Amino acid sequence: MIDALIIGGGIAGVSLGARLAPHMGVHLLEAEEALGYHASGRSAALFEETYGKPSTTALNRASRLDHQTLDGGVLSPRGLMLVTQEDDDTFRTDMRVMHMEPISVADACAMIPILDAAKLVAAGHHADAWDIDTDRLIQVFARQIRQAGGTVQMKSPVEAIRKDKHWIVTAGGKEIEARLLINASGSWVDEIAKMAKITPIGFTPMRRSMARLAAPGGHDVSAWPMLFGPGENWYAKPDAGALLVSPAEEDPSAPMDAWADDMVLAEGLARYEDHVTEPVTRPIATWAGLRTFAPDRNLCIGFDAGDPDFFWCAGQGGYGFQTAPAASRFGADVILGRASELDAETQAALNPKRFPD
Repeated sequence: MIDALIIGGGIAGVSLGARLAPHMGVHLLEAEEALGYHASGRSAALFEETYGKPSTTALNRASRLDHQTLDGGVLSPRGLMLVTQEDDDTFRTDMRVMHMEPISVADACAMIPILDAAKLVAAGHHADAWDIDTDRLIQVFARQIRQAGGTVQMKSPVEAIRKDKHWIVTAGGKEIEARLLINASGSWVDEIAKMAKITPIGFTPMRRSMARLAAPGGHDVSAWPMLFGPGENWYAKPDAGALLVSPAEEDPSAPMDAWADDMVLAEGLARYEDHVTEPVTRPIATWAGLRTFAPDRNLCIGFDAGDPDFFWCAGQGGYGFQTAPAASRFGADVILGRASELDAETQAALNPKRFPD
């Protein structure tokens, strides 16, 4: 008999498992052959403390120290830059919301030399944004589960769920019995809930496409900030010597192993190209991920309204990695009956019971 069975080996499930494993028996199931295969493995992976709804920014703030110290720290400097061809309300709103400091177009071009100064009218910069070493963070938490005696089981898609006195989950051709079922299955959270005969909350997976381009013009892009267009209708981010460019779309999708929409991607690449002097070259690779949101876009961390043995850890959207340290700590506090560091308003915003059963 397992104390807590976690379905999902993305950052949400792995981090919560790490918090729980020193206190109870934890068994984590991942359908794929590697942890973080779907949304977690396709994240732009940025820590920006003010990014997200109030409950998300509260989790960001509470996660910062962990990001700075876990395994010696998993952050490296990145920064954000916003550029525009029109100084309009969208640009000014983004400047305020993203806590940007105005900089001259000349200064923007000094940071990112491929920007087309002739087309830009204004720019902003925010230094306090950081890359997250996502693989390292996942592996740190997975190691903590194993060191505490927990189990991480790969290549084990869930085939059936039923409840007798306890949960009985069939995965990888075997049955596992558990007192508590934790649903951290990313885009599949409502599907897992249905299998368990739990009322779905109404999560929506949203596709986001991405292209990896060779470093434009042969530049060393490693120190460039992440670059946004107004309204976040495209972005470009340095990554391992190349440049990731996305149309930043949010198109509803069924839960799946997502792939890039070529037309949407082409439109996003054209918007990016319109702001720079270097032409877009043939992508090295393209892919897509699903960012899954609750109806109100707050994360869902807590017991189900109708079954106290079913726990939601879901709706991370685009904030999974940056919130994971505090979100997992909060989830463990709820399960273990401990007081939380989060204020009452944030706790209420995260509680799945805010949705009618």
